Amino acid sequence: MNKVILARYGEIHLKGDNRYIFENVLEKNIKKSINGMAKVSKIGGRYLIYDYASDMESTIINKLQKVFGLISVSPAVEFETSLENIQSFCANIRLQGTFKVKSTRADKRFSIHSNELSAMMGQVILENNENLTVDLHNPEHLVEIDIRENGKTYILSTRFECAGGLPVSTSGKGMLMLSGGIDSPVAGYLMAKRGLSINATYFHSFPYTSEQAKQKVIDLADILTQYTGKISLFVVPFTQIQEAINANCNREFMITIMRRIMVRITEKLATLNGCECIITGENLAQVASQTVQGITCSNSVAEKLPIFRPLIAYDKIEITRIAERIGTFETSSLPYEDCCTVFVPPRPVIKPKVSEAIREEAKIVNMQELIDWAVTNTQKIELG
Repeated sequence: MNKVILARYGEIHLKGDNRYIFENVLEKNIKKSINGMAKVSKIGGRYLIYDYASDMESTIINKLQKVFGLISVSPAVEFETSLENIQSFCANIRLQGTFKVKSTRADKRFSIHSNELSAMMGQVILENNENLTVDLHNPEHLVEIDIRENGKTYILSTRFECAGGLPVSTSGKGMLMLSGGIDSPVAGYLMAKRGLSINATYFHSFPYTSEQAKQKVIDLADILTQYTGKISLFVVPFTQIQEAINANCNREFMITIMRRIMVRITEKLATLNGCECIITGENLAQVASQTVQGITCSNSVAEKLPIFRPLIAYDKIEITRIAERIGTFETSSLPYEDCCTVFVPPRPVIKPKVSEAIREEAKIVNMQELIDWAVTNTQKIELG
């Protein structure tokens, strides 16, 4: 009898003839996550994690819970399939309160049907536990008997919920516009959940923004790697561009112009690094630049790539709950301001027109030169 962990996937079941592609990527991501702490193999529609030190079980489960594509994991015992072995194990189960037995018979060579086996083993467990009763609807304990095609039976009683979604890298690669706020790390997390590999850009305006602000963003990206795997973070020197906007443009349009230039630079870095989309943490009507008109002005400068905004319809409470759950909220709340707070006008334009934005940008005569310099002097930091 061996201690193992069973890991189950969800949405991948809906895939057709190319399901094996998703399964292979998920297995690869599982192995990366546990980093040699155990062996991994596929059995039916799930993965078996085995041959690990017993004191590492909780660590492995914690890592598996962050692997996109998995919906649940369970510590289990494994033994050769036979009625005698199943009865022997169930006779030694000790429980109090209420319970239910649920059986799955993937191996049809085992002659006893699932419902019949559940009833038989339920009786065995009852006979060996005085303070125990059956509750088929809302039991305190669920004993699961899983008879697989590999000739093994797995018995488990606990399921830990996992991240769900699709395996990272099965949907391509995206470039996240990452700031030090609450929203953008959550946006990156949600797009990784849909199978995107993530790189990120951060716009740094030293000395107006501090090295602590930069480190804050590096820390946020590092937290995300627990879910996304490796992230390349591109730190863009943005000071000269912001000073040029401040010196030449109508102050009401500063945020609009800044966002448009950020999108241009992000798209350039994305295409240079194999990314197929841009991701932002924008949320409709949350701030002045995130009106329909403001978003339209930003969209209009993206020439090659789509811009995904997974938080567009979320409210702040929903976003904050996700940030707390994935572990980014505390870091995002540190009091180090990013470049979006530099030279902020008291009354930014709320409904800018694209034509107005173009007119204001034309006042920066060396704008393309500034953009090219920023891209050339971008710092690349590898995380994860």
